[in-house]
Amino acid sequence: MAKKGNRVQVILECTEHKESGMPGTSRYITTKNKKNTPDRMERKKYNSVLRRVTLHREIK
Repeated sequence: MAKKGNRVQVILECTEHKESGMPGTSRYITTKNKKNTPDRMERKKYNSVLRRVTLHREIK
């Protein structure tokens, strides 16, 4: 049996897309280690609707 690790899947959602008022959302799915990064994750990722790199934050 595989042992359970500290890695969990998280969803990153664009912060600028909500404010722009454009339809749809920009989301990415990734994994993180809960032990090393207990806080919410932030990454700069590409938003295809806005056509630029924007800040994406972890949502629950």
